[in-house]
Amino acid sequence: MIKVLAACGNGMGSSMIIKMKIKQVFQELEIPCQIDHSSVGQARGSENNYDIIFCALNFKGQFVDDKKAKIVYLQNLMSDAEIREGAKKALDL
Repeated sequence: MIKVLAACGNGMGSSMIIKMKIKQVFQELEIPCQIDHSSVGQARGSENNYDIIFCALNFKGQFVDDKKAKIVYLQNLMSDAEIREGAKKALDL
């Protein structure tokens, strides 16, 4: 099972929207996953606990590249296509 984290500034509004979109996309791709949401600050301390972290593009540079999680930066948080593309790239599909 793929562990996914949706992160936003405060871990409340945007991350919940991203979480719902991720769930929909992963169901369409038939990829079993566990999806959590948090603030970017919390996500930075949890990078080794997840396979993929999705967050807004404006948080680029907040994460370390040598951690377990692959970071997917989204320009449009509401874009199923962008989430799908990011997930496929992160999972090498």
